[in-house]
Amino acid sequence: MAEKVKNKKRFTKLRHKYRLVLINEDSFEQRLSFRLSRLNVYFTVVLISLFWIAVMTYLIAFTSIREYIPGYTDPGLRQEIYHLENSLDSLEYQLHANQIYLNNIRHVLNGEDIDEESQNNLNNVIDVNNIKNYRSEEDSLLRAELENLGRYNIYYHETEEVYNENFSKGPTVYFAPLSGVITNQFDANNSHFGIDIVAKRNDAIKAIDNGVVILAEWTLNTGYVIMIQHSGNLISVYKHNSSLLKKTGEYVKAGDLISIIGNTGEQSSGPHLHFELWLEGTAVDPLNFISF
Repeated sequence: MAEKVKNKKRFTKLRHKYRLVLINEDSFEQRLSFRLSRLNVYFTVVLISLFWIAVMTYLIAFTSIREYIPGYTDPGLRQEIYHLENSLDSLEYQLHANQIYLNNIRHVLNGEDIDEESQNNLNNVIDVNNIKNYRSEEDSLLRAELENLGRYNIYYHETEEVYNENFSKGPTVYFAPLSGVITNQFDANNSHFGIDIVAKRNDAIKAIDNGVVILAEWTLNTGYVIMIQHSGNLISVYKHNSSLLKKTGEYVKAGDLISIIGNTGEQSSGPHLHFELWLEGTAVDPLNFISF
């Protein structure tokens, strides 16, 4: 009973009214007055504290002020580091590719065979040991598309090529760049250093053998031209293309798609492929090397 009486007196004391008066010290004129209780003061202090806690939380969570608080870092710093790491990997890969390209050009100028092993090991620059492969619908569609394109390639099996010297027997057999009708034959006396092949519009043109693209650009007379340096000082030339699928310095394998048949250049009178073979600096008849 005594405890209840004490609690009641305490609650009554909290609700007891007080007057807060602001007066002019010189004239004793009353400026403001407020009627307050202890409960009102406590309630006001709690509201003001919650307000400032909310304001500080917002400033720390959603503004850059938190960067000046010890223990907090810039939220975009981790993403920036990630992009920098990707850029560094790309630069390292490109530098390695450029070094291989320059070495291959040096081999070509010296009349040596292209270093295909270095090109095949180019992908070793990227560490793929920690990459997990998850099969998805998009992945299945991509695999089906690549397998469909892969029908143009000829391999002994998945890891060895037909032209590997460990498996080849007899003279090398080159891949036909295009299936079509030969309209103009090789005639060096009339400065026609290749053959003209007419085929369907937008047919794909393939590389005749493994090699490195040494030229892939537009020329006024022959349109889009692509040239590939093969082993044995052999160069194949593909002219009048409508578009090129490979760039200078890229390594290609026999049967890889390199361009699309077209009708570009001032010397072209219709959609066709002008195909040339140059052996040790001399133009040769492609029909002596390739069965069309």
